[in-house]
Amino acid sequence: MFRIARLKPVLLTFLVSFACVFASSQEKPTSTVIINAQVADGTGAPLRKVSVRISGNNIANVGEFKPKPNENIIDAKGLVLAPGFIDIHNHSTEGLEKDPLAETQIAQGITTVILGADGDSPWPIASWLDARRKNPASLNLAVLVGHATVRELVLGKDYQRHATPAEIEKMAQLVSQGMHEGAIGLSSGLEYDMGSYSTTDEVVALAAASAKLHGFYMTHIRDEADLSFQALDEEITIGERAHIPVEHSHIKLGTVSVWGRAPQYIRVIEAARKRGLDFLADCYPYDAWHSNIKVLVPNKQYEDPQSVAKALEAVGGSGHVTIVEFPPNTAYENHTIEDLASQRGISPVEMYIRIIREGDAANTEAGIISQSMVERDIRAFYEQPWVMVASDGGIGSRHPRGAGTFPRVLGRYVREKHWLSLPEAIRKMTSLPAQRLGWKDRGVLHEGAFADLVLFDPATVIDRSTFQKPFELPTGIEKVFVNGILVWDAGKPTGARPGRVLPD
Repeated sequence: MFRIARLKPVLLTFLVSFACVFASSQEKPTSTVIINAQVADGTGAPLRKVSVRISGNNIANVGEFKPKPNENIIDAKGLVLAPGFIDIHNHSTEGLEKDPLAETQIAQGITTVILGADGDSPWPIASWLDARRKNPASLNLAVLVGHATVRELVLGKDYQRHATPAEIEKMAQLVSQGMHEGAIGLSSGLEYDMGSYSTTDEVVALAAASAKLHGFYMTHIRDEADLSFQALDEEITIGERAHIPVEHSHIKLGTVSVWGRAPQYIRVIEAARKRGLDFLADCYPYDAWHSNIKVLVPNKQYEDPQSVAKALEAVGGSGHVTIVEFPPNTAYENHTIEDLASQRGISPVEMYIRIIREGDAANTEAGIISQSMVERDIRAFYEQPWVMVASDGGIGSRHPRGAGTFPRVLGRYVREKHWLSLPEAIRKMTSLPAQRLGWKDRGVLHEGAFADLVLFDPATVIDRSTFQKPFELPTGIEKVFVNGILVWDAGKPTGARPGRVLPD
């Protein structure tokens, strides 16, 4: 048998040296260093040119240093490096089960999504989160308890009324249960059918249950149209009575009667903030909203011609309402109510009622997009330091915000329109939502923070999704890291799924 022990000393030394060199050449990089990038740290501070080292899940170094031998080096000249974007209002709850790579989300630079918005959450929370841990996504996630979800659990089909004190107590217990199982707060959708029958006292009781466990209250308020100001007053009352931080979902003024009143709306909020209410809001960068067709008629008289006519007039006319999803009759999709009525020789009011009846017969509702906001209000909201960026979209969203929100802000509102500085826009996408969530190690780029990072080209980043093609991916997002792992590179997912359930 040939034995190394019998080799001559010189030959043995050569073989050992060769083996060491070969092994060294096969070692994987121990860390990644990004050089020559302009770094936006998420705080709103000016960009600065420094190097950033990623080691494991975290940012190990930020500053002037030389890469070590065998480190992976990314030359990011001409690019901006920022914390990964946190989408505090995202509707990928079902989408993540089918598409854990979440391509439309990571392509925007999103590294964390908050799910369970508008009062609708998975249930039970514990088993749903356990399933997400066993089948991780490309990005991080956290979840809220939905008010409508627990209301339905307690009231069942008998929900079109005020709840009794005993029923409210049962709902509050379920909120506490969900929080103990891993939820981070309570959400409501008071404009939607299930939540619309609740009293302010009911919501206060549930919000207080969440507050006891350090949660916050995120709300789609009771009205974003003609009664926007009354709904805002109720939201502030809930926050103050429950002693809970408030997150106002997709802040907007969505009907003709309130267009241009953003300054007045802002003054109401500023007064509440001065009284001590911890109030933040989010906003998506589009003048059109996406919901179900019944939301258009706030008095719920969906087949009353006078109510329908008033509702269509309030959003600027039937030409401002597009059917984007209607399984009972897909021929309606991608047409406005005005177009559909004209094609059939009937009035827009009659067309609306026809869609309602066909939907009710199939036990479903049409999904619509209504272009009923104005740019001056959107700008006024975005210029407030307490308003962050969020999509109200998600995987499979038929609204372009599902694939384009964050690049749209960077490309159109920063580069083209100059509404925001780049550092301020990044703050609204990162540390501001992290502030609402109470997270100190995400949404910021500093040593020790988790390496959720996005590298983008400020000269080219832009959304490409449209109302006609809502799934088109943006351009200019070069690389995305989640917990130190590259998940998006060169215009496509890497296939890595390092996302975590937060808080972990």
